[in-house]
Amino acid sequence: MPPNAALCSHSASRVFAGGIAMIKIETFMHILDLGGTFVFAISGAVAAINRRLDIFGILVLSFVTGNFGGITRDLLIGAFPPAALTNGKYLLVSIVAGLITFFWYAGVDRLRSPVLWFDAVGLSFFAVAGAQKAIEFGLSPVMSALLGMLTGVGGGMTRDVLLTEIPQVLRSDLYAVAALAGASIVVIGHMLGLPYGVSAVAGGVFCFALRFMAIRYGWHLPVAQLSAQGRSGLGGSNDDKSQ
Repeated sequence: MPPNAALCSHSASRVFAGGIAMIKIETFMHILDLGGTFVFAISGAVAAINRRLDIFGILVLSFVTGNFGGITRDLLIGAFPPAALTNGKYLLVSIVAGLITFFWYAGVDRLRSPVLWFDAVGLSFFAVAGAQKAIEFGLSPVMSALLGMLTGVGGGMTRDVLLTEIPQVLRSDLYAVAALAGASIVVIGHMLGLPYGVSAVAGGVFCFALRFMAIRYGWHLPVAQLSAQGRSGLGGSNDDKSQ
């Protein structure tokens, strides 16, 4: 075989191998995205049922909880239109999750703290998938980790806002921090040249483990010991004593 032909054949094989690897990454990311959509949609449906919404409200909250984080991520990185609005699988998965929860809520509710645990799983899936998608769109390592975190917390934040609750990300034990940690592991793995499957599994497991430990043992970040209202009341009582 002529040298040029051998070189072309070698280059073609490398391109083909690279294409296969990219397809595997895309497939794995798609599975994580749909898996995160499903478990987040269940958490949204459980929360909706607990607030006595009708079946339409349950399905709406399932879709919003399962997809809003990914939609926000795609809008910020310029992936137009967002995958959740163009791929019918995301809508189908959200509806199936909502219907399963509606008709078999008793079975779902037997799980200990179902909203928290489904949230933890969805948080892990979305954090690692969101970070990888941000990397593929050329974002810096820091911004990729932050986008992974946003992907994980976006759906739950929207769910809580629609239910007129303070979002868990602002009050829950190591919620956004767990998502940021999992996304950061994916980013570090990419910088070290590790396969995405390895870094995604490591990041997802670490994110879930951190969230699990926070739920089980009440780990949380430091909070202010005295609110502004409390300080005002304390100041008022001191003034009263001085008079």
